[in-house]
Amino acid sequence: MDRKQWRAQVVETALEPDLPIIDAHHHVWVGEPFGHFELYDPEWLYADLQTSGHNVVKTLYVDSHSGYREDGPEALRVVGETEFADDIANEAVRRGGKSAGACATIVASADLMLGTAVGEVLDAHLATSPRFRGIRHMTAYVDEMPPLFPGAVGGMMLSSEFRKGFTELAARDLVFDSFLLAPQLPELTDLARQFPDTRIVLDHVGGPMVIGRYDGRLDEAFADWKRDMAELAKAPNVSVKLGGLNMGIAGVDALAREQPFSSEEMVQAQRDYLLTTIDLFGPARCMFESNFPVDMYGISYTVVWNGFKRLTAGFSPEERTQLFSGTAARVYRVDA
Repeated sequence: MDRKQWRAQVVETALEPDLPIIDAHHHVWVGEPFGHFELYDPEWLYADLQTSGHNVVKTLYVDSHSGYREDGPEALRVVGETEFADDIANEAVRRGGKSAGACATIVASADLMLGTAVGEVLDAHLATSPRFRGIRHMTAYVDEMPPLFPGAVGGMMLSSEFRKGFTELAARDLVFDSFLLAPQLPELTDLARQFPDTRIVLDHVGGPMVIGRYDGRLDEAFADWKRDMAELAKAPNVSVKLGGLNMGIAGVDALAREQPFSSEEMVQAQRDYLLTTIDLFGPARCMFESNFPVDMYGISYTVVWNGFKRLTAGFSPEERTQLFSGTAARVYRVDA
């Protein structure tokens, strides 16, 4: 059976269908750029919004390596992605209904290793769409594994050229999305302390991993991750996206099972990472994400949001508002 058939083994009705949600992190792929992951084109995104049963009022498009320009200056080719996402958003508004909030804000890409020259790229993104809010520069890297993304190397966030580029973000009120692996958390803490006026959003609860150096050492992996997340939480300019745990690295997914998690099973498997993060950073600095279509490989759109709702059933209404929409609206300047 293919992954769509596999996911279809678990079908749920959306819980609390009126609760407003801003999906703080998803991608759109018109092909399959990362091997085994599935197509997730605009039509699939619109369908998830229309049929999941959840009240997803806005979504945040994040760096998907889609729509890059095929000519022109190399550094500026990434601006094509903002054009691509803006077109999806305009079509969503035209369609209206539950599709209307798709790609309401855009986090694209820019190479911070360009140093101060990256300012031209950021300005080009800004000129392309009023929805542009910031960039993600892929830094996920550990010595014992092949690079997950081209150009990622150890210590990148500590380098002088990266930091020269990083200075260009605050001047334009732009957000930096950080995708790293847990052993790199101290690097991000140092970056956040050096640039307290730049809004930083840590993706996927800090990239906990139970592979590589932590293979067979699950308790140590969690303890090290928690220690470094606690230190990062002392930087008030850092917020965290809650999600991205259905993609394998953290070992709390259903990928190898005969059928996917139900929402109850998802909560049981992932609660320690999610609740620890909320405890460390507080609801006002945390936001839920689907991370589709990456997490789609292991769970459906309806079920993943049901899991987040079950996880927070005992939270106050004010806390849940922050987690499901308020934090994302504030950090990314989204009109919710």
